[in-house]
Amino acid sequence: MSSQRHLVRRLSQLYAGLALYGVSAALLVGAGLGLEPWGVLHQGLAERTGLTIGVVSIIVGAAVLLLWIPLRQRPGLGTVSNVFAVGLAMDGTLALLPETHGLAARIPLLVAGIVLNGMATGLYIAARFGPGPRDGLMTGLHRRTGRSIRLMRTAVEVAVVTTGFALGGTVGVGTILYALSIGPLAQLFLRVFAVPPLSGGSTVVAGGQPEGAILRP
Repeated sequence: MSSQRHLVRRLSQLYAGLALYGVSAALLVGAGLGLEPWGVLHQGLAERTGLTIGVVSIIVGAAVLLLWIPLRQRPGLGTVSNVFAVGLAMDGTLALLPETHGLAARIPLLVAGIVLNGMATGLYIAARFGPGPRDGLMTGLHRRTGRSIRLMRTAVEVAVVTTGFALGGTVGVGTILYALSIGPLAQLFLRVFAVPPLSGGSTVVAGGQPEGAILRP
């Protein structure tokens, strides 16, 4: 594969993954059965501010990115793109998504959102343009404190869910199902969408950074 085609593939995966991540987040909102941890916070802030959840996601992502400075984290193209692309795709999808009623419609929507989220994560992380701002926060805290990534993620996400729930965000069975399934799903799709190195050697998944980018046990 030529260097130009290699770059085009990586960029295509990055932006397809970020767009699909926003779509998946919107599906979880539409299902109304519980959001992923940061989604709970975004929804709670949206309820309190009157802003759309996508705009809140952009603002929170930018604020988290500022926290990278004291943590000495270096953002990549994927990091900065994540801040804007996910929120825009989320608001666009919610504008088109019809309101759902009854578990017969909401459960499939929830499952589709979680699976699509895992696929989107595999796409954009395997492109190797850097982790999202929230995941980079975890790796930065891990390096600065010496604590495990799992502990840092747990501590931050418990705080995020608690705050979001107090503000009016939705916590439910979907939140638990997401927490249990997103790690295995993301790892599966990382292998599916892995971009072979230009040297033609063995496939490298996410440039050696899936653990730091996904931060799942």
